[in-house]
Amino acid sequence: MAELSLLQQSVVLLAALVLFLSFVLLAQARLVSAIHAFAWQGALIAAVTAVVALIQGAHHLYVSALLTLVLKALLIPWMLHRLVRRLALERHRETIARPALVASGAVALVIFSWWLVLPIIADKLGFTRNIIAVSLAVVLIGLLMMVSRAQAVAQVLGFMSMENGLFLAAVSATGGMPLVVELGVAFDVLVAMVLFGVFFLQISDSIDSLDVDRLNRLREADAAADPGVGGVADPDDGGATETGARDPNRTLGADVTVPASRSAGEARP
Repeated sequence: MAELSLLQQSVVLLAALVLFLSFVLLAQARLVSAIHAFAWQGALIAAVTAVVALIQGAHHLYVSALLTLVLKALLIPWMLHRLVRRLALERHRETIARPALVASGAVALVIFSWWLVLPIIADKLGFTRNIIAVSLAVVLIGLLMMVSRAQAVAQVLGFMSMENGLFLAAVSATGGMPLVVELGVAFDVLVAMVLFGVFFLQISDSIDSLDVDRLNRLREADAAADPGVGGVADPDDGGATETGARDPNRTLGADVTVPASRSAGEARP
């Protein structure tokens, strides 16, 4: 760290704060608090972009920093707040299963990120190595949040945090992407957030919940009620046999029946 310039040390410090906010996101039980943590993470990403623009002398990165600040620190958190209010989840607290195990897994992912980056990045590129390791850790912790949380809104926050980690790596380690690419990525993120909001409203209207575990239970119940699964007969399905075959004497339509067999003395036409 002593070999780095003051601005590069500032980038590393801001990246470390972004990683810290990933832990805060992972530990938050209230959705409103998690949204606030995501907004601060977006503001730090914008600050990193501005410092990198100053280091590289890339003026288009100032536009990217402003766009990141507006989109990830203001617009998307405002959309999430509005969605949470509409779904009446302002006071919702999610019970996190095995919080100590989840936190230990996040720490293990950070260690794994540094271990993975060490043989890839040369020792003399200490700045790049630290940034890539932090970015990878942010991505993996976001993925862990998507896996460990049952609330759909919290999973979306994990997805957005993963995107923050990728953006941090692209801006800090490579000196920034072309402005056209950054505009395209920002537009994609905004469209994804709008689609998430529409889907959440539809799911909430259908089952009155955004709990993913409840969706899994509904799917299992539908599979158990399906008469064609496992060859189980449905008592209301016209006498289906154990193998799924139909009784030949079942009624077709209103009043047409199919005989099971012809009697021995019945004359053929």
